[in-house]
Amino acid sequence: MAETDLVKLYSKKILELTTQNPHAERLVAPDATASKRSPLCGSAVTVDVAVAPEDGRLADLGMDVKACALGQASAAILARAGVGKSAEDLGAARDALKAMLKEGAAAPSGDFAELEVLTPARDYKNRHASILLAWEAVVEALQTAKAERAAAI
Repeated sequence: MAETDLVKLYSKKILELTTQNPHAERLVAPDATASKRSPLCGSAVTVDVAVAPEDGRLADLGMDVKACALGQASAAILARAGVGKSAEDLGAARDALKAMLKEGAAAPSGDFAELEVLTPARDYKNRHASILLAWEAVVEALQTAKAERAAAI
C-alpha cells in the first residue's frame, strides 16, 4: 500500500473517530453479550447490550474494541447513533454498510450517514471484516437478548 493510499484510507476524520466512542467500556450487567473476531487481521470486538423492556430496542451499549482505526471508527459511529435502535434497524444499517464496502452501493443514510467516511476502504477487502465486527456483534447480542426474553415468558 502506497503512502498516499494510507493517507486516503486513514483520514483525519477516521483517526478522530477512534477516540469518540461514548460506549467504550463494558456494561456491568448486560442483557446479552456477543464477541466477534476477524481471523484475517486479528481485530476483535465484544459488545454488551441492555435492552429496553417495553420494546426490545437498544437501551445501553458497552464495547471493548481491539481493532485497527477503521474498525474503531466504525464502532464509534455505531455507538454514537445506535442507542434507541432496534435489532432490525441496526441490521439494516449493517447490511447497507456491507453493500457500500463490497458492492459499491451508496453509504447508509439517516442516523448512520457518517459511515460515508469509510467509503475509501472499499478498495481494501482485508479491512472489511474489521469495519463490520461491531455491527455483527451488536445485532447478534440484541437477537440473543430477544430470544432469552421470549424464552423467559
